[in-house]
Amino acid sequence: MVELEIIGVMSGTSLDGLDIAHVKFTLFEDKKHFQLLNFKTFNYSESFQNEIRNATNLSALELFKLDKKIGKIFATHINSFIQENHLDRNKIDAIASHGQTIYHQPEKGITVQIGCGASIAFHTKVQVINDFRIMDVIAGGQGAPLVPKGDFDLFSNQADAFLNLGGFANISLMENSKIIAFDISPANLPLNKIVQKLSMLYDTNGSLARSGMLNDKLFKDLNNLSFYSLSAPKSLGTEWLENEFYPTIEKYSISEADQLATISEHIAYQISSVINKLNYKKILATGGGTKNQFLMERITALSKAQIIIPETSLSDFKEAIIFAYLGALFLINQTNCIDSVTGAKKSVIGGCLHKTL
Repeated sequence: MVELEIIGVMSGTSLDGLDIAHVKFTLFEDKKHFQLLNFKTFNYSESFQNEIRNATNLSALELFKLDKKIGKIFATHINSFIQENHLDRNKIDAIASHGQTIYHQPEKGITVQIGCGASIAFHTKVQVINDFRIMDVIAGGQGAPLVPKGDFDLFSNQADAFLNLGGFANISLMENSKIIAFDISPANLPLNKIVQKLSMLYDTNGSLARSGMLNDKLFKDLNNLSFYSLSAPKSLGTEWLENEFYPTIEKYSISEADQLATISEHIAYQISSVINKLNYKKILATGGGTKNQFLMERITALSKAQIIIPETSLSDFKEAIIFAYLGALFLINQTNCIDSVTGAKKSVIGGCLHKTL
């Protein structure tokens, strides 16, 4: 048995904020238990969000500078979290940080998550594990999704499969005794992008989408995008949105409400199509997208399985919990990237360790 206390840090593509979870793990050979001790989301300023959105347009030098800046910002929030919860740094075994994804092109051997691990370690005085994806990509995998390992080790008693609605929608499931997972479609990213043109951070409860009308032609064009005909393993990045998804939407001169209604129906259709092929009874849905009541209504209406949304602490912080778990596995030298999920030549131990004195 091994007991570890890890701070998991998650910053997703939807830029909702920095989720921090303080988790205690009790790890046996065949059983994994966790206790969520403390958790909080630190919201990003609008200027900081815009910096991240513009990161793909930066020169290499500017991107390196942003990497260090984000690392320091993460460290500042983590230090506030430690102080607010009166944590003893000497009892924290590591910080496990997902980082901020800027490039994800695994077919080219590239995946980049910035948020300098060395900077976080130096400023928090706690060792840091980050850069979880690149080893899997080098091994020929997609480098994503990584959460399925945690889904089935930590939450398998709650559902048959696991749906996460973040910037993208992805699902984890068990097939022929192997864990399979893949990205299904976009989720929060395009919805947030549209309402931000209206000076809104997000469409609260999906109210604006609910007021819109479905555009059948756009709905059909989105469903015909080539990604949906690919077999798993497969993953999505913001580059795909910029090159294929958004240009498809821009062909149509329709209102923002109609765009939201059509994209929401597209997301619900793609998700339910996957779920209905599985013949599972219970799907655990987590992530920021579960707060979009209209989207969840459409997914539920189109799906044969029961869609379960857990309590807020789990729904909002599951990815931070799981990255803490991936960090714990790294520390005990166990694989945390699964080849059956990512398509890699073999399962690997993902992550880079930044030690402190």
